[in-house]
Amino acid sequence: MEMATTVDADIGADVAWAANADTGLVGRSARRGVRPIIKWAGGKWRLAPTLRRFMPPVERIRRYYEPFVGGAALFFHLQPADAQLSDTNPELINLYTVVRDQLPALLDALRGHVNESAYYYRVREQDPATLGDIERAARLIYLNKTCYNGLYRVNARGAFNVPFGRFSNPAICDAANLALANAALQGVALRLADYETALAKATAGDLIYFDPPYQPVSKTASFTSYTQTRFGPDEQARLAGMMATLAARGCYVTQSNSDTPLIRDLYGALPGFILHTIQATRAINSKASARGPVNELVITNYASTAPAVGAR
Repeated sequence: MEMATTVDADIGADVAWAANADTGLVGRSARRGVRPIIKWAGGKWRLAPTLRRFMPPVERIRRYYEPFVGGAALFFHLQPADAQLSDTNPELINLYTVVRDQLPALLDALRGHVNESAYYYRVREQDPATLGDIERAARLIYLNKTCYNGLYRVNARGAFNVPFGRFSNPAICDAANLALANAALQGVALRLADYETALAKATAGDLIYFDPPYQPVSKTASFTSYTQTRFGPDEQARLAGMMATLAARGCYVTQSNSDTPLIRDLYGALPGFILHTIQATRAINSKASARGPVNELVITNYASTAPAVGAR
């Protein structure tokens, strides 16, 4: 089933902060203003207020799960009282664990990094497996803040391979925002796991937000290099099966993905699922001309109350 709901993300961002500030689920974030601590391809910071309008009422939600955590933008926006964040990227899970548990030492490590090309490449060549948890987390933030276009990308060997970005004054050590992220992560369960493993105990009343690597809209538009494991059509079909399994358990399931024939076919064939169309803006692309508005899908197994918002 498809809903004729088209939401402009920029307009949604303007109105939804105030509209959702008293819902409970988003209240802490609206007051604190915490932002994602790393930039992530496909990150949802600008879209978070729009996505919030597709979520079920807070009083119905038992626990929040985000199994493709990435930059954790929606989590930082919602800041649910009971949450589990997971990913298959060990650098991410280590980062959030260190921010949660060892912030003072992380800040000290970040203050030792410098925005200089030769230094950047020396840090990039480090094997994170040989570093301690704090140094490893600081390395990830440093590379993310100073690399080209803020892009996290790894090659087939799992090695970070983005060139130096030449920013004039990147916020390598954003102590204020990291302190807010530390507070938001207190009590949050963090797991290095595939989504099927991470969601094994998800049950009725839980809300699961999936933000997987998107199905490419063309042969030249593919970017799924968040880990050395690729995410192709077979993985998209496997994820659709998991969505159906969770729905049968009584979970609330929501997914963001690209508006492509494959995704429409997969979820259009699942009973009880609704496809909503929204407009998003691409902030990371090798070509500035390609960083513009595109249609995306928000897929839910429950009715949404998100109102239609006309284009500007």
